[in-house]
Amino acid sequence: MTDTDTQSDASPEPGSRRPLGSRNTAWARGLAEWAIKTGLTPNQISRAAVGFAALGMVLYTLSPYGPGILQWLLLILAAATAQARLVCNLIDGMVAVEGGQGAKDGPFWNEAPDRLSDLFFFIGAGLAAGNAALGTLAAALAITTAYIRELGRAEGFAPDFSGPMAKQHRMAVLSIGSVIAAFYGGEWTLGWVLWIIVAGTALTIVSRSLRLIKALQTR
Repeated sequence: MTDTDTQSDASPEPGSRRPLGSRNTAWARGLAEWAIKTGLTPNQISRAAVGFAALGMVLYTLSPYGPGILQWLLLILAAATAQARLVCNLIDGMVAVEGGQGAKDGPFWNEAPDRLSDLFFFIGAGLAAGNAALGTLAAALAITTAYIRELGRAEGFAPDFSGPMAKQHRMAVLSIGSVIAAFYGGEWTLGWVLWIIVAGTALTIVSRSLRLIKALQTR
């Protein structure tokens, strides 16, 4: 799971996983245990996350064409898919690490689906807001945050999961904004939500970049 957990056959190094309080909750542990008992692999759960993102894109894209209650329902369901994506991103790492189910190709499925998920969600939200370019910009910036993190990891530093608009923050803003948009002017509200995400993600890129540059200079 990108920006969250690391899937591998070995235990992760300290600091290589995003510090998530939800990982220690009873519901998350119970869901991870259920996934293990049913034979779900971390890679399958990672692929399910991008499936939810693709569904979210479809829901967002259709929402401007839904009259009244249908638009409301489409936006509420789109918000739910964003949260489902985060749950998958949480559980796949728990199954891989705590459950000892990591696979050799786990690092690929840990990262690639998440990049697609960012594209699907933000381009879909952009289409729903009547501004595909804005949604594409939000997606590009989201992917860049992960690139900076992985560049630092490639240079031997602990991955930087900091915000102010890391993945879980972006999905929270998008989910809350989608619910608000369902009740108060979908296109207008989603446009402002995307601008907030763009601004926060740009700040995240700058802050991560400055920390990485400083770390490289002082190494």
